[in-house]
Amino acid sequence: MQEDIYKVQIDDIFEGPMDLLVHLIKKHEVDIYDIPIALITKQYLEYIEWMKIMNIDIAGDFIVMASTLTKVKSRMLLPSHDEDDDEDPRLELVKPIEEYLLMKSAAEKLATRILLGEDTFVRNPRPENHLMDHEGEIIKVGLFELIDAFQKILENISPHERVDITADRISVRDKIAQIVDIFETRGSTTFNELFPENAEQSEVIVTFLAILEMVRLSLVRILQNTRTGIIRLFYL
Repeated sequence: MQEDIYKVQIDDIFEGPMDLLVHLIKKHEVDIYDIPIALITKQYLEYIEWMKIMNIDIAGDFIVMASTLTKVKSRMLLPSHDEDDDEDPRLELVKPIEEYLLMKSAAEKLATRILLGEDTFVRNPRPENHLMDHEGEIIKVGLFELIDAFQKILENISPHERVDITADRISVRDKIAQIVDIFETRGSTTFNELFPENAEQSEVIVTFLAILEMVRLSLVRILQNTRTGIIRLFYL
């Protein structure tokens, strides 16, 4: 008997719509004051559609941001007949992005502060310290970096196959149990190692959903080396 369609909840766990917008801006290495609005809007909508296909539950804020991007794009395309109305429509996005980046930077600085007792009563060093390549910066991986990595995995599967998570032969719960067994043996694993080359698309999709669920349950810590691009998962 097939299990019900699995829906991944991402509220308060992964990033929100502003994170996706900033992710796309950084991905294309563009200036926030000169956003290629047509490209960013197109890819933003593609991410939302992709998450819907994967049955990832997205908040209404994502749709609001999509509407804002579409509106700005439309204003960019319309000719201006009023000399007083020659302000760049993209400026509507600039201030929120600046405020978001400022708040995120402040939050990251607070997170790096040494907590009382954290380095005084040490039981074991963090397992990732000796498993990640120190030649590159180690960063925490978010939802959209995971989506990018997962899409590369899917590229190795026949593009003619349709994404259908209702045809899973193994449940997300069972896949989590399999991944936990891997952690019990190795302690950590790379993202790619969880996706065998000969795996069917349904298994690949369930594995990705299992990873997202493990993040939601605070079972794993996911880091990436910025030099090598390797993403590694650590069991908590």
